[in-house]
Amino acid sequence: MERNTRQRAAILGAIESAGRPLSPTELHGMARNEAPALGLATVYRTIKSLLQEHRIREVSLPGEPARYEVAHLGHHHHFKCTLCDRVFDIAECTTDWSALTPPGFAVDAHDVTLFGRCSDCLRGTAAPLPVQPHLHEH
Repeated sequence: MERNTRQRAAILGAIESAGRPLSPTELHGMARNEAPALGLATVYRTIKSLLQEHRIREVSLPGEPARYEVAHLGHHHHFKCTLCDRVFDIAECTTDWSALTPPGFAVDAHDVTLFGRCSDCLRGTAAPLPVQPHLHEH
């Protein structure tokens, strides 16, 4: 049980310290710094558990695998780097989206993702990310 607790703490610590949404593969790589024997299956099981406990939330981008971030961040948007595939938080939401809706429509919610190049990629200092496994549903 001690080992699982240490692995869970490493996974949660990685999510909390990242400051941005992480894919399971990114999370696995970061958490292994604290728990070297951590397996990817344990990461997926822990993600499921942390989601059920409302400690983390899923960040969904169209056509992308899910990423995960701490649940207490409040309303915000995301920026996805088209070169390194990392996703970053955008803290401010300053647009009046109702001004963009057709006449007679009402905005109930919105989700915005900006796409471009992060500062590391613009400087040429971004570390390459590990290849993400493709999961197939049957």
